[in-house]
Amino acid sequence: MSAMLQPETNTRAMTLAGRGMSGLVIVFLLFDAGIKLVPIAPVTETLTALGWPASIEMARGLGVLTLVCTLLYATPRTAVLGAILLTGYFGGAMATHLRVGSPVFSHLLFGFYLGLLLWGGLYLRDARLRTLIPIRL
Repeated sequence: MSAMLQPETNTRAMTLAGRGMSGLVIVFLLFDAGIKLVPIAPVTETLTALGWPASIEMARGLGVLTLVCTLLYATPRTAVLGAILLTGYFGGAMATHLRVGSPVFSHLLFGFYLGLLLWGGLYLRDARLRTLIPIRL
């Protein structure tokens, strides 16, 4: 029984692929947080189009939330917590796009695509997560 609970080892290819996938998500989310913290005009225009108040406070609040969750994900000790929080954040974004009738594959499912990269990258680089959630193909 205890042999089943031992974490699998990472191969170099798995680790590099996981870091690459996670790195893409982290870079995108840091950029996203940055433009919301400034905030630039397209951010407030998009908030209005999505039915949210186009206030600087709203944009900055979302920017801070994105930044904190991304930093948690980027830190190895808190990566799983960051992934869970970002999954909720992406779910909220998807619900917003569903509510306003955004295009499905480009807007609505974008949070899903990011979530796949986020969890896929973490799964490949963290042997403990693979032990917790074994996927057998």
